[in-house]
Amino acid sequence: EVQLVESGGGLVQAGGSLRLSCAASGFAVDDYSLGWFRQAPGKDREGVACIKTSINRTFYEESLKGRFTISSDNAKNTVFLQMNSLKPEDTAVYYCAADPRYCDLSMDFWGKGTLVTVSS
Repeated sequence: EVQLVESGGGLVQAGGSLRLSCAASGFAVDDYSLGWFRQAPGKDREGVACIKTSINRTFYEESLKGRFTISSDNAKNTVFLQMNSLKPEDTAVYYCAADPRYCDLSMDFWGKGTLVTVSS
């Protein structure tokens, strides 16, 4: 019933940009917190950004703030992650997650991820 499907990943050169999409079904994104997380090879999963549209709030991992922007299109029930000035260390599988309230690694629903590879 609840489904999150990420798209938009791929191979990009350092300095380039990508926009990831997370299409949600089975719930309305404006009723939930929606987060982006990533996991690089050999690393723990980490938070990237979160959006709570009901209170018009966004949150970012401090080291990424300024390069990454989270947004939503509630009419399309979709959340986006705009990634600019990409660096090789941004290479990771990026996951979309949803929760009725919280934005952390224990969120209720997760997508399968989309791979972003940034070449030197």
